[in-house]
Amino acid sequence: MRPTTLARTAERVASGYSLDMALREFLDEFYLASTPEAKGAMLLDEPPPTGDPRYEGLFGAVAEYLAHQYELPRVPDWAFLPSRYLDRAWHASSIADDGMREYLTFASPAEFASRNIFAEERPLRRARGPLPAGK
Repeated sequence: MRPTTLARTAERVASGYSLDMALREFLDEFYLASTPEAKGAMLLDEPPPTGDPRYEGLFGAVAEYLAHQYELPRVPDWAFLPSRYLDRAWHASSIADDGMREYLTFASPAEFASRNIFAEERPLRRARGPLPAGK
């Protein structure tokens, strides 16, 4: 069963499920949600710890990014807790060379970069995921 909340996504990851797969499944559900209220409810509950500080920061970035992209009424308060920020830079890519790190540092959305997470320009895109209205 696909996770319908970001908190459930983190629970799956903490239990050993692949981060990539769990996040993709959550995003599919999020993008299919029909109203801003439904989307906001999917982000509301704080994700539990996964055991990996990078993932704690990532879930904060995901919540803030999606709330901004879809112009939701608010970003959940838990997304701004100190545990949702990394002390060290994480360049989220399987390509570990200077050029890729430079690109990610430049391209990363503010919601990720502010947490010391560096990702591509549209880090949560899905093939079937729509662009927010007016984007």
